[in-house]
This record gives sequence, C-alpha cells and structure tokens, in this order.
Amino acid sequence: MSQQVVTRFAPSPTGYLHIGGARTALFNWLYARGRGGKFLLRIEDTDRARSTPAATQAILDGLAWLGLDHDGEAMSQFARAPRHAEVAHQLLAAGHAYKCFATQDEIETFREAARAEARSTLYRSPWRDADPASHPDAPFVIRIRAPREGTTVIRDVVQGDVTIRNDQLDDMVLLRSDGTPVYMLAVAVDDHDMGVTHVIRGDDHLNNAARQMMIYQAMGWPLPVYAHIPLIHGPDGKKLSKRHGALGVGEYRKMGYPAAGMRNYLARLGWSHGDDEFFTDEQAREWFDITGIGKAPARLDFKKLENLCGRHIAAMEDAALLCEMQDFLRVTGRALLPDDKLRLLEQAMYCLKDRAKTYPELLDKAAFILTDRPVVADGAAAALLDDDSRRILGELTPQLHGATWTRSGLEEMLTHFAEDRGTKFGKFAGPLRAALAGRTATPSVFDMMLVLGRDETIARLTDATRVRA
Repeated sequence: MSQQVVTRFAPSPTGYLHIGGARTALFNWLYARGRGGKFLLRIEDTDRARSTPAATQAILDGLAWLGLDHDGEAMSQFARAPRHAEVAHQLLAAGHAYKCFATQDEIETFREAARAEARSTLYRSPWRDADPASHPDAPFVIRIRAPREGTTVIRDVVQGDVTIRNDQLDDMVLLRSDGTPVYMLAVAVDDHDMGVTHVIRGDDHLNNAARQMMIYQAMGWPLPVYAHIPLIHGPDGKKLSKRHGALGVGEYRKMGYPAAGMRNYLARLGWSHGDDEFFTDEQAREWFDITGIGKAPARLDFKKLENLCGRHIAAMEDAALLCEMQDFLRVTGRALLPDDKLRLLEQAMYCLKDRAKTYPELLDKAAFILTDRPVVADGAAAALLDDDSRRILGELTPQLHGATWTRSGLEEMLTHFAEDRGTKFGKFAGPLRAALAGRTATPSVFDMMLVLGRDETIARLTDATRVRA
C-alpha cells in the first residue's frame, strides 16, 4: 500500500473508557503500528453538557496504562467547530446543501400526522428546491441534499457490502440554527482533515457511515476504508452490561490484571490468527489485520482473561513485573514496597510468578516476604504449631546454622533430619510453612528458606518455638 495508513480512536469524554472502547482503540493501534502508520486520538467533546475533564483524563490514563500510544497531540472536536461550519457553507454554496426554515413545531406536526396515517416519518423539507428569493428573514438550518433514488453501498471489510436505499436517507441537518455543527458533519470533516485512511469502529456506527459518506462524496473527498466491529457481549450472549463486567478499563487495572494480558485478551475478542491464543505485542502487530475480524459478537470470558494474564505474568521480565506491581499498589491507594522488599521479591520471582493470574494473587503468594517478624500465624497455620511441632522446629534450628544454603543442600539436610526421627519431611513441612509465612498455602518451603536467607529463616523458626499458638 503506497498511502500511509492512518487510523484514529475517537471516544466521547462523557464517562470512563469501557472495555469495548479499549478494544476499538487496540484494533486501530495494532493496524497502524503493524504497517508503519499513524494512530491518532480525537476527543469528541461536542456534548458540552456531559463532557468532563475527569472523563477525558480517564480515557488518557486508560490508553496510557494499556500502552496504546498515539501520534501527536489529542485533538478536541469542539475546538474545530469553525472548520465544520466552513464545510457546511461550502456544501451550501456548491448546491449540495440548502437552507431549511422549517420550525421544530412544523416538523413535529408533520411527524404526528405521518404516524397517524401509518406512513414514513422521514421528514422531507419543502425548502429543498425552494427559490432563494422566497427565503424568509428567519432562523434556518443547513441540510445536506441527500440522494432520493438508487442505493448507497457501504463497502465494509468486516460486514461486507451493506446496501441502503437512498429513499430511506433524510436530508440530515449539518448546521443548526445557532450555527453549531452536528456530530455527523464533525466526524466526517475531522476524519478527512486528519487524513484517516481506515475507520475501524463498533458496528453501532454502521448506519452512520451512509450519512457520513454523503458529505465525503459531496465534497469530492476519497472515502476511507470502513471496518465496523461487532460489539462485545456477556458470557450469556446478551448485550454487555455492568453485571457482565462492562467496567471502565481503570477498574481492570485496579483488579490487578497486567496490561500485556489485557492487550492479548482484547485482541482475541473478535479477531483471530489461526489457533493462537497467547502472543506478544510484537506478534500481534505483525499478525493483526482487519480481515481477521469476525462478524459475530465476541463474548467476554473472565476465565480466558485470567488464563492469558497468568501466562503474561509468568513470561514477563522480573524488573518489569516489579514496576507494574508498584503501579498496581499506587492506583489502589496502597503503600509502595520498600527497596529491601523489592530486592527479595526479585529474588523470589522464579517461585512466585508461574501460577499467579493477577497482581493481588502474586502479592498473596509473596506474603512470606512482605510480612515482618514476628510472623503472626492465621488460624489454620497456628493450629499446626502445637507443642510437638515447636519442639521439632527447636531441634531443627541449630542444624540450619551449618547447613549448605542451596536447594539441594537444604533438601538433603531436611530429609536426613526427618529420617533420623523415623518420619518423612512432609510430616513437618506444614509447621515450617506456618513458622516462615504464618499460613498454610505458600511456595515451597525450600524456596522460602532460600529467598529469606539463613539468618531470617532461623530467626522466624526461633520466634515460632517461643510463641504458643
């Protein structure tokens, strides 16, 4: 393709960045980045009553967390209102639009009569072909002169050719009587002026394409490639709602899902590359193509999300993982980990990250590192530290002073210790877990001892022999 690919994400800042919007942004980002193109951001803030700075910031924060960087500054659609009005007047001057002086009362009277007579309520303005000399000195809107015959075909990469009868299209308003542009005009003008080559968006905008195409064609602009993506449904196949998990992207961040796992999962919601489920960002950029998007709505599946997130946590570099864990603590209002804990965590990642699906799970597995002496055992762990167990730990502690502090050295020493008492190591693994971590579900006893080190291990066992459960 000789022309540089330019895609855009154009959210409305009237609420949070939801998961459907995040997927749309991701598809646009992947398509552009995989082809050396540009990914642009436009904030569609023309609804001044509902648009808020907080919502705009939530969108920017959500995109930043997901790693979806955009080229150049984010554009404000509201700030471009004069340009939108300019195009409306150009269409008026060229005869592709006209002034309509019909009042809202007149239009509503027409529609009430049409409903009563069971005929189309599509408004046909009497001013479409009126002689300009007959125009009154009164407020007017500018309407586009829509085709009345034939059909409009939306050539869509995902949906295929979608044909709409032109007699079903109204002469939509371009400019209101107060001179403000409507959404349809603003979108078409902005997409053209931004050089957008591919419009990738939800299929709830499919019908809008026919109306926006009228503006393109009247202005003599080349049409972009359209790709309207089916929406995301809940696991039950119904429209996604809050009860399914239609939360803001920021909520998924606070739940502790890694950004890489979210990107991977969102990419697989409605798009596929063979049977590949787990893939890197580099692979996604290389493989992604809009021709691989399916027509059927994707279904949100938290088990698949967690599975992919777990695989990404396991594959992540330890330093990056620690950085993201700190970010998770920060956004959830918790204290950041001090340097000494971070050092131990980095040493322990080999035995922590393989089965954690989220950062809370990872932190929970790392509880033996994050707790400080004296370790307070929970109910189940405390029950394991009975008199007999504390006696055995008391006998074990002196032998740890001379043990070879490697996994094989500790395994050998503890195995011989158990054999000397006519039992197996598993017999006192539970009390060891309780003494070292204060709980029964932990990483391997040997891993905990290696991470904590000789001095801290002995100190915790000594504490446990002195404190009654």
